[in-house]
Amino acid sequence: MNHAVRAAMAEAGHTAESLAARIGVDPKTAARWASHGRIPQTRHRAQVAELLGKDAAELWPDALKRKEPAWFRPWADIEREASGLRWYESAVLPGLLQTPAYARAVLTSGPLNENANAYLEARLRRQSAVFDRTRPPLLVFVIDEAALRRGPDELMRPQLDHLIDLAQRQHVMVHVLPLRAGLHPGQAGPFIIATTPDGEDVGYLDDQAAGRITNDVAPLWTVWDTVRSVSLPRDQTIDFLEARSWMS
Repeated sequence: MNHAVRAAMAEAGHTAESLAARIGVDPKTAARWASHGRIPQTRHRAQVAELLGKDAAELWPDALKRKEPAWFRPWADIEREASGLRWYESAVLPGLLQTPAYARAVLTSGPLNENANAYLEARLRRQSAVFDRTRPPLLVFVIDEAALRRGPDELMRPQLDHLIDLAQRQHVMVHVLPLRAGLHPGQAGPFIIATTPDGEDVGYLDDQAAGRITNDVAPLWTVWDTVRSVSLPRDQTIDFLEARSWMS
């Protein structure tokens, strides 16, 4: 619970409903800023602080301590509030499904290596923010089999054990896209589609420099429908992961 936000709302005479109406969000979203201590998305934080007559840093000091790259924070805010996430990955396992050891290996192998410790901490916080909710979101992952084959056995075996455990949770669906599916449109790159509490869809695209958020999700839905349709069903995916006959 964010007591500073609750006190500021009472002092300013605002309710979750009145804040939501002024900012243009669902009242349930506004209520979470106080009752669940959620941090508003970057584009909303300054508006809320202004309406409450407070400084944003006073209401959400943790926002200034965040470890993610600055360009990633708007998406982390969307991810934390999403009611559903659909995630396609072609080369590595999705960040929300990574073990600490696997995440460190991924982070230290690329341009984020210099701040790998801080970004690892941020990634683990993101996992907790999504999986440890009272009512977790629906999580659907499509992972190309190539990603499962990349990495030494001592790294991948614990990672696959972790993946199997997560795949058996009620709100988590993991689907492997087998190599035998051949060429497919997902090879153009990974992406995520988030469904917000307001029922809107927002996309996220990754690249070598930074990610970008897009509201034009129709093309992503087309690719998603394709990669999902050629992937293994949930039960066959778990059997596939448990068998590991494809590992070296």
